[in-house]
Amino acid sequence: MKKNWKTALLAGTLMASLVAAGCGSTETAAPTGGGADKVYVVGTDASYAPFESMSGDKIEGFDIDVLNAVAEAGGFKVEYKNTPWDGIFLALNNGERDIVASAVTITDERKANFDFSEPYFEATQMIAFKKDAGIKSLADLKGKKIAVQNATTGDEVVSNLIGKDSKDIKRFDSMPLALLELQNGGAVAAVGDNGVVLEYVKNNANAGFETVVDTTFAKENYGFVVKKGNKELQDKLNAGIKKIKENGKLDEINKKYGFKK
Repeated sequence: MKKNWKTALLAGTLMASLVAAGCGSTETAAPTGGGADKVYVVGTDASYAPFESMSGDKIEGFDIDVLNAVAEAGGFKVEYKNTPWDGIFLALNNGERDIVASAVTITDERKANFDFSEPYFEATQMIAFKKDAGIKSLADLKGKKIAVQNATTGDEVVSNLIGKDSKDIKRFDSMPLALLELQNGGAVAAVGDNGVVLEYVKNNANAGFETVVDTTFAKENYGFVVKKGNKELQDKLNAGIKKIKENGKLDEINKKYGFKK
């Protein structure tokens, strides 16, 4: 998913003050054991269903369920704070967040500046379009208006195809807004993470969407992010991920969200 960390780091003083103020609701998941006193503050951009979204004043979703299970298995506590994507890595670097759990794709560029847990989810990009649009592959998007979420891997894929500054790219603050633009006829296609696209298509059956995954799209792995050098927390996350992979809890969560049968 969300690719360009540099955009987040340059968000500026205004966004830093925003994230410091809390940026929305919080939720704490306590472990059943372990006796840890520290509560790790988790930044998540809760606008990316089914991975993270708001339900009333509660943050929920796949990433939340996974990290709760990891924390329980690892014997530590986490507290979630809804944090806008543009400020999420700035908040991590400033120490206002300990973990970022927000469908973050592990990339070499990011690994140079942050530390990641082991992967917990595999994704790929997906193209959404309306029926009879004649789209069968990424190449068919040339010359068409394309909606993406700003500074994500979907944005990168489209930018590589037609140029970052192309007027045919329509960038939005969230993937649901990009898909709404497609639904309203302001774009011919939208490109984003398959899990998010499929969730939107499922919830908007009357929109008449079709989807395709281009054969050139690379597999992407999501990981939890910690500040560079925070090996203690990275190790805790990895130990918890290892446990929930071994005991079947991760498979259970994947099945809950329809990612596995």
